This record gives sequence, structure tokens and C-alpha cells, in this order.
Amino acid sequence: MFSSIRWRITIPYAMTILVITLGVTLYLSNYVRDIRLVDLESHLLAEAKLIASSIAEAMLAPDAPDLSVIEAQARQWGIISGERVTIIGADGTVLGESHADATTMGNQRLRPEIQAAIEEGEGVAIRFSRLQNAEVMYAAVPVARGEILGFVRIAFPLNRIEENVRRLSRTIIATGLVIALLAIALNTYIASRVVQPIRQLIHVVEQMAEGDLGARMLPLTQDEIGQLTRAFNHMADQLRDQVARLGRERARLSAVLNNMADGAIITDIHGTVTGINPAARQILHIDRDKEVIGSTFAQLVHHHQLIELWQGCYQSNSEQIATLETGPGGAFLQAIATPITHMETSRILVILQDLTKIRRLETVRRDFISNISHELRTPLASLSLVVETLQDGAIEQPVTAQRFLSHMENELHALTQMVEELLELSRIESGKVPLEIKPTPVKVLVQKPFERMRPQAQNKKLIFQMKIPSQDIPLVMADAQRIHQVITNLLHNAIKFTPPNGAVTLFAQIHKKEEHIIIGVTDTGVGIPADDLARIFERFYKTDQARADEGTGLGLSIAKHIVQGHRGQIWAESTEGIGSTFFFSLPFAP
Repeated sequence: MFSSIRWRITIPYAMTILVITLGVTLYLSNYVRDIRLVDLESHLLAEAKLIASSIAEAMLAPDAPDLSVIEAQARQWGIISGERVTIIGADGTVLGESHADATTMGNQRLRPEIQAAIEEGEGVAIRFSRLQNAEVMYAAVPVARGEILGFVRIAFPLNRIEENVRRLSRTIIATGLVIALLAIALNTYIASRVVQPIRQLIHVVEQMAEGDLGARMLPLTQDEIGQLTRAFNHMADQLRDQVARLGRERARLSAVLNNMADGAIITDIHGTVTGINPAARQILHIDRDKEVIGSTFAQLVHHHQLIELWQGCYQSNSEQIATLETGPGGAFLQAIATPITHMETSRILVILQDLTKIRRLETVRRDFISNISHELRTPLASLSLVVETLQDGAIEQPVTAQRFLSHMENELHALTQMVEELLELSRIESGKVPLEIKPTPVKVLVQKPFERMRPQAQNKKLIFQMKIPSQDIPLVMADAQRIHQVITNLLHNAIKFTPPNGAVTLFAQIHKKEEHIIIGVTDTGVGIPADDLARIFERFYKTDQARADEGTGLGLSIAKHIVQGHRGQIWAESTEGIGSTFFFSLPFAP
């Protein structure tokens, strides 16, 4: 309860009112008591003087005063005044008493009020009376006719005054409590009105904390609360704009990180991973659903060179670059570790650039140069040898010259074929050979190459067959002439590398789920080594078994680019010594 501003305002205010009421009650009670005592003192002295004047004659008797007369007058005055009247002789002996037996009372000469009356002509004293069991005010005056004949004393119990004062105090306290309750109620109402905008402000702040940055307060007053409301709304507008700007920047940064080809890993100076993009997950083979934020850099990369690169960046506080390979046949990476020191908390950014494709292309380029040099060197050396032989005199021998010229013609034909295939491959790769793709029956694509290659298969005594599904086959999108070229190349290779009495089969399969046709050629030939299988579609690449055979090594590369131009795929499966199967896919016609 005391945590509420309303009660923190109301309760102290109420306590203040109660304390003030109590103080006023005490003050007024004492003040009224004092006034009553002064009034009572004057009243008792006046009555005592009146009685003294009336009994003076009785006390001037030549003989001893008549005690019965004095006793009767004391009782009569006690009845008239309603107060205790005592008549005392000059020597202090009680001569008459209105409320008690005078003979039982002791000498009163030394009483304070009697002494004051002797000295000052009147005396007043307050003391406890056992007879009345209360505080009593005594007022005494002398009875004198030139000399003091005696004293008249009137006693009044103060419990009556105390009772009056108590009634007055209760009245004041009751009135104060009523006023305090009314004041508390009014103060509670005022405090609630004051606190209500603060509660609304708290509600709006909670809404903003939950993400509703459009929540606002309506200023209803022109006082400090209204000024606070307007200042808060202005702050909220600035905060919303700032958050929106940061959100846009964060979205742009996130889009850049998520779509960049390079991997990015952000760590703090303790090596704890605070951010990673999808490219880094892919390069490091980390499941996209695996939670890695909070793990250490060493646990994430599992590679000593990357860990050493990070440590070098941390220790030198400078950019570090390293080139590494993640393992045999793994990715070839360039890693760059950069310290980020302009932030409040230092960070280290590690960029992973996958150079595997570039390295592979460089390898292909070197292999291409090596292969084409090898392919050209043999016919050129043969031609050079023939020319030298002819120049040395063989041209004068018709039979020998004719044989050498025929050999030269064969080498030139091989060179011409190689150049033409290279030009065709280059044109296909550059897109300069337009493909006339249109809906085409599968049988039209396979029948002509099959019939064309049948004589070669029969000459080699192979089982040459074609298997096409008997049900209706959807049309495919294809350039028939180019697909003939692909199938012819595959059949030619299968026949060439299959020993006599083997089997070569041309087949087609429907793949309805992916909406394409798979055409394939399978053989029972020598097969392809596993290490060579991934590279057989490269230019000039030949397996060891085919090195001595005829061919340029460009056929499969041309076939790959033709199939890819049809939005299809081409691949091979092979077991060395058992046979191979080449597949390619073509999409259904819409």
C-alpha cells in the first residue's frame, strides 16, 4: 500500500491533521482549564468575602463566639453556595463546617491558603483532599474588624472542572476526527486525481515496452502533469523514429549478411559467438536449425588455423588473413579476421570466403591448357614427322608418299574435328547457338539416334536395345536435333567402351513428381573409376582406359551444356568393371 503515490500523499497528510488536532485539543483543554480555575478562584474569593462580612458580627461577641451560631451560618452558607464552607478562628481552630464535624478537624492555621490570607489578605491553594477524594481549590479571606477575628474558607472540588474539560476535549477530538476524515477523503480524491495521469503514463510505458510504440497520452491539463505528458509524447515520437531507423538499418544489415555469399561470424573479445549468417553455416556445414549463439568460436569452427587466426587478431588488434583448406577434398577458404573497436563493446568479425569454385576453375583451366596441349601435340608432332620424311625424299616414292599424305589427311581431320567441337562448345556456352525448344514426343528424340548407332553395335556383336514405357508419355520441351546429338554421343561412348557380347540399353522413365522425363544409356562396359566420375563432363577429360582411343574428350562437355540449356540435368553412375549409366532429364511440355 505504501508503494502507491496516492497513499504516500494521503497518509502523511492525514497524520499531520491528526497530530494538529491532538495538539489543538491539548492546548485548548489546558487553556480552558486555566481560565476556569481563574474564574473559580475569583468566584470563591468573592463568596468568601461575602460570608466573612456576614459573620463578622457573630465573631465580635464580648465573650467567646457562639459556636452553634457560627456552625449554623456555615451550614446555611454551604447550602446557599453549594460549596464547602469552613469558618476558622484566629488561632486556626475550626469554628464551623458545612460538610463535616468541626470538632474532628485539626488546626488550620498552617494551611497555605490561611497563611496567604494572613500575609496578603486573601489566599488560594490547590491540594488533594482525603475527605472529598479529589483535587480541591481552597480560597480563604480573613474576618477582620481592625484585627483578624478569624477566617472564612471555601473549598471547591476540581473534579467538576476536570469533567467539564474532558467533555470539551472529547468534543474537540470528535470534531477533529470528523474534520480529519473529511480531509482524508478529500485528500484521497485529490491524490487519486493527481495520480491518475501517472497511472496512465505507467500503462502507456508498459504498452511501449511490449512493442506498441504508437501508444500515447492525451494531455488534459496545463499544469506540470500536462507538461510531463507532452514531454513524454515528444520523447515517444523521437523513440519511435529512432527505433524505426534502427530497425531499417538492422533489416538492411541483416539482409546483407543473410544474402552475402561470404560467411560472417561475429564474436566478442572472449570468443563467444554473437552472430552468424547462413553462408557461414553452409561453409562450416552447420545445421541451420542448430543454436550456436553463445557457443565459443573454437567449438564452432573446429579448425586450428581459424582459431589461430582469431587469436592473432585478438592479440594484435589488427586484421589477419589466412588461406586454408578444411580437409582432403573439402572447401578452400580465405579467412579474414577484423577487430571492430568503434562499438561500445569490442567485437571481432571473421569473414569466410569460399574459393573452392575459383580454385576448381583454376584447376580446370590448367587441365584444359594441359589437355589441349597434349591433344594438339600428338597430331602436330605426327604432321611434322611426316613433312620431314617427305622432305627427306619420301615424296619421290609414290607409294610411300601416298601413305604419308593419307596419314596427314587423317591428322588434319582430327585437328579440324577438335577445332570445330571447341568452337561449338564455346558457342553453346556463350549462348550464341539458339535452341529451337518446342513440345516434342520422346520417341522422336530417341528413335533416330538409336537407329543410327545400331550398325556399330551389331558390328561389335552387342545386345543393343531400347526400352520406352508403353503408356502415354507426356511431351517434353526439347530441341530435337540437339538432343539427338546428346543421345548419339552417349550411345557412341557406351558402344566404344563395352566389350563384345556386352549390352547397351537406351531407356526413358517418367518422373511425375518433378514433372520431367529421364532418358538414359546403360552399358556393361569397363566402367569409370570413382575418382574420375566427377570430372568426366570437363573438357578434354579422359579416363585412363580411354587415353589411347580416338576422340577429342569434348563430347560429354558439349552434351552437358546442351542439357543445361534445356533446363535439365545430366549425371552418371558407374561401377568399375561392371558398367556405367548416363542420365539426363528434360522438363514436361506445359
